[in-house]
Amino acid sequence: MKPFRTLGAVALVLAASHLTAQTVKLGGDVQFWYTQLLDTKPRLNSSVTPGNSAGYYNLRSEFKENTATVRRAEIKLSGTVVEGVEFEVMLDPSISVGTTNPVILQDAFITWKLMPGLEVKAGQFKNLQTYEGLTSSTEILFAERSQLGRMFGDKRDRGLALSQAFGAPGNLAGKATLAVFNGMNDAISGKGNDSNAQKDFVCRLEFALGKTQRFGVYTLQGGTDLADKTGSSAAPVPLPYWPTQADVYGNKDKTTNSGAFYAYQDGTWTFTTEYMTGLLGRRFPTLGAGIKREHLEQKFAGYYLTGGYTTGNNTFLLRYDLMNFNNGNQWYTPYNPYTQTAPATAILANGAAVDYTPKYTEVTLGYTYAWIPKTVKAANLKLNYIARSKNFLKPFTGQTGEQGGNTLVAALLVSF
Repeated sequence: MKPFRTLGAVALVLAASHLTAQTVKLGGDVQFWYTQLLDTKPRLNSSVTPGNSAGYYNLRSEFKENTATVRRAEIKLSGTVVEGVEFEVMLDPSISVGTTNPVILQDAFITWKLMPGLEVKAGQFKNLQTYEGLTSSTEILFAERSQLGRMFGDKRDRGLALSQAFGAPGNLAGKATLAVFNGMNDAISGKGNDSNAQKDFVCRLEFALGKTQRFGVYTLQGGTDLADKTGSSAAPVPLPYWPTQADVYGNKDKTTNSGAFYAYQDGTWTFTTEYMTGLLGRRFPTLGAGIKREHLEQKFAGYYLTGGYTTGNNTFLLRYDLMNFNNGNQWYTPYNPYTQTAPATAILANGAAVDYTPKYTEVTLGYTYAWIPKTVKAANLKLNYIARSKNFLKPFTGQTGEQGGNTLVAALLVSF
C-alpha cells in the first residue's frame, strides 16, 4: 500500500498546483547518484561498535556498495494565501519510509509576516542547526554534506520559530531567531507529534555582509525523546562502573549543540568553515533499550574547512572534515574502552592491537561542471573522491588492524 499512498500524495500535489497555478509555485529537483567502492571493505566488513555504542560513524547505505540510486526527487509547492501569509510544502517520493522516517513529507509550514522584518514560522521544517543544514540540497558544494551537516543539521522537526531581520541588504544585514521544537528528530526524523512534555529550544543569529560573506552562531538545548511518565524504569540497569539507575534517569539524555560558521563565495573563490560541539545526549541514548555511549556527559566536537576555485563552467573543491564523538575522552571504565577490554589488555583484531577511538576524518576532492555557470543549481554534474580514516570497520578475513574504505561518487542534478 505504501507505493500507492506515495503516488496518491504526489498526484494531489500536482493537481493542487494545476488548479491554483495563479497563486502556487511548483518547483523541485531530481538528483541521481552512482557510487563506486575503491575497495571491498565497506561491502564486506561490519561496523565497529566499541564500548557501549551502536557505532558512531555515519556511513550511508549508498557508500556500502557499487550502486546507482535516485538520491532525491523533491517536489515543492509554495505560495501566498493572503498578504503576509505564505506556505511551503515539500515532498520527496524517493524516501524509503519506516519507523525512523515514517512519511515522505519533508517540509510543511506556514509563515506569518507580522510586520516588516518580523515573522512567525510554524510547522515541520529544519531545526536551524549548522550552515550546511540550511543550505538547499541543490546548492551544497559537494554531493553530500559534511559530517556536521548530515548528522546534526539536515534534520527536521515540528515547532514554532520567531525571527527578526535587521540591517540593510547589500551591506551588513542579519536575522535573529528563537524557536521551540518537539525534539523528535532523532526518533522519527521529526515527522510526528511529541512523546513527552520536554522541548528543544533553539537560538540562531546569522549575518550577511554584502553578497559574498555569511557568518553566524547557533545553539540547541534539549533532552530525551522518550515518554517521561515511567520514571527511572526507563533507565536500563547500569553497566559496570556506571552511575546508578537514578542518576542515568536524572540526566534525561541532556542534548546540546553550540556552533559557529563563516562562508565566503564571490563567484570565483569559495571558502567555508564551521565548528560545532555539544553533548551527545539522546543521539546515542542511555534511556530506553540499552546504553549507547560511554559517559552521561559525553561530548562531541567537529569542524570542516572547504576551499574552492571556479573558472567558467568548472569548479574545483577540497574539504577536510573531522568529527570526534568523545571529545575529552570521557568514560566510566578504569580502562580505555576503545583500545582495551580490561586494564592493560588491548583489543585484538586478528592478532593486532586496534584503536577504535570514534574520531573520524574525511578528505573530499570535488569537481563540479555547471551547464549554466550563473545558476549552478539548475543542472550540474559532481565528481567526488572521498578518503576516510580507517577506524570505523572491523577487519575481515585476512585483514589486521582498523579498517575503512574510500568512495568515488558521480552525482547528476537538475532543478526546476
